[in-house]
Amino acid sequence: MPRRHPERVATISVHTSPLEQPGTGDAGGLNVYVVEVAKRLAARGVEVDIFTRAVSRDQPPVVELEPGVLVRHIVAGPFEDLDKADLPGHLCEFTFEVLREEAAHAPGRYDVVHGHYWLSGQVGAVAKKRWGVPLVQSMHTLARVKNSALAAGDAAEPQIRIRGEAEVIAAADRIVANTDAEARDLVRLYDADPRRVSAVSPGVDLTVFRPGPQRQARRRLGIREDAAMLLFAGRVQPLKAPDVLLRAAAELLGRHPELAGRLVVAFVGGPSGTGRADPDALAELARSLGIADSVRLEPPCPQPDLADWYRAATLVVVPSYSESFGLVAVEAQACGTPVVAAAAGGLRTAVRDGVSGVLVGSHDPAEYARAIWHLVADPDRLARLAAGAHEHARRFGWQVTVDRLLAVYGDAMSEVTVAVDA
Repeated sequence: MPRRHPERVATISVHTSPLEQPGTGDAGGLNVYVVEVAKRLAARGVEVDIFTRAVSRDQPPVVELEPGVLVRHIVAGPFEDLDKADLPGHLCEFTFEVLREEAAHAPGRYDVVHGHYWLSGQVGAVAKKRWGVPLVQSMHTLARVKNSALAAGDAAEPQIRIRGEAEVIAAADRIVANTDAEARDLVRLYDADPRRVSAVSPGVDLTVFRPGPQRQARRRLGIREDAAMLLFAGRVQPLKAPDVLLRAAAELLGRHPELAGRLVVAFVGGPSGTGRADPDALAELARSLGIADSVRLEPPCPQPDLADWYRAATLVVVPSYSESFGLVAVEAQACGTPVVAAAAGGLRTAVRDGVSGVLVGSHDPAEYARAIWHLVADPDRLARLAAGAHEHARRFGWQVTVDRLLAVYGDAMSEVTVAVDA
């Protein structure tokens, strides 16, 4: 039987809207993924409706992201940005409103429902039964994986999430993992059927994230030309380990005082997760380490501006305790900037150790300081890694991601059709 292709996809993103600025709150790589995939599906003639929770009375019920892509704001719970821990109590209302929206149209409106994160998967599992269509699920992060590598002071993911993830994984017709490592975790930790798990790497917009003159980027951002600049981009929370970079910078300055005045440590992003409880923690830590004069704290910014930060950086540092992929690492490398990252989760795929960057096997700031110094002090090696970074990142274009997703959708649709016909 030939593989089928969808005409319209219902994308569920309960806890964070694709219209939010990535880099703060709950907005991050998932938001980028949903937007970029939807845009490219629409360019291929596949309409996408994205269902997300309304967080303001001022939000219109429907927003056209671009032709073929609609963002539908579902009223479920109070008009405010709820913590993810409070969202399970509003899933029934959200699900009812999604089903009601579909019922207002002719039968068979959607060919596939694609859930993003476990909360959305709970909604998708109900929708798939009601609509008679396959559920394709992207988990993005897994509670059991996160709990196995908690940062100091970070809260463990609750049992309600672990149980919810297991239910969604059992209900899904196909599960999209970001990497082969995540696919193995799904099978090993959640007993997922390996025949239903497909590894499809996220992509990067190679028209935005591309090499450019470092000198010009630094001039635009007010960074001295001879700076040794280390960049952290993304949500500021214990899971992402921004404190490891600060402590590594202090270690660097202690061992190599000649960097004083040249070292710039920039953080582009806002508080998220348990980091929201103490939004000034980074600034306070920088002061306590005696390196406040070397640190810049910048808000999240649109992708073209973020690309400038990547180009301006000597190195991008991603010391996360857990990453399902590591989109920041790939974006940075696409701009020709090498990455020093934790050898954790999807970062082992996002960064090619010794070719596009360096993977560090611990979260010891001293190890990061050594890895950073060996690159800062060796311009030839840094240049080789910069070339390797750009070449490695070119593998991760969004068009490749969408090609593979369409194949997953088609296989799931064909399987459901066979089951109905039988």
